Amino acid sequence: MLRPAILVATALALLPAGRLLGELIVFEDGRVVKASGYRLLPEELEVELPGGGSYRVALERIDRIVDDEVVVETVAVEGDLGLPRRAYDLSYQAARKPLFGTAFDPLIDAAAKKANIDAAFVSALIRAESNYEPRAVSRKGARGLMQLMPATARRLSVRRPFDPASNVAGGVRYLRELVDRFGNQPELVLAAYNAGEQAVETYGGVPPYRETIAYVHRILGWWNPAPLDSAGGAEPSTSAASRRRR
Repeated sequence: MLRPAILVATALALLPAGRLLGELIVFEDGRVVKASGYRLLPEELEVELPGGGSYRVALERIDRIVDDEVVVETVAVEGDLGLPRRAYDLSYQAARKPLFGTAFDPLIDAAAKKANIDAAFVSALIRAESNYEPRAVSRKGARGLMQLMPATARRLSVRRPFDPASNVAGGVRYLRELVDRFGNQPELVLAAYNAGEQAVETYGGVPPYRETIAYVHRILGWWNPAPLDSAGGAEPSTSAASRRRR
């Protein structure tokens, strides 16, 4: 059985060293602008243009920023590897608790149950996003445990992005949207959370961005999924982290 972590790891190994090609600035309306760099200001983002010059835009208009480090034509991504893509159970199961044993486990479990999302999956994503630091602010302006950009937080009605309960509730609602859109394919859900839904649909799978492939690989390495059997049910599965805590 080929797990999605193996699939993404293979793609990661095939990436060329490459050079930094800049950033892709994704606006909340879906527009994408290629930038040579950017500077984060208190409420704005200064976008540096490849041809020189720059302009400023309200941070709340930015959906996400993705490092554009890969020349697409030279990369073999997961869709090109000829490996079967399997569905994995992403629904909430009481036996599948948040990983890592943090103080935030009860609120993660509650939000995951409400949205019918695997709590272990949510906890692994949070570790990759913020390492459980509720006041975390990324160099791209994302905030809180699940690193919500201001535009995303506003759309999800998250008015207090540094409040753990509010941030996790909003982030889990977003994950629910992604699962509804991409089905029980965790590598696509994670790629969309990192790089955006449009990027996943454009490339028909995990987009060939070094940052995104590494992100998906890292989370799937922590999370032990429950595969869906041919009848649509979940095969029994216990996370490695849970086994270590016993």
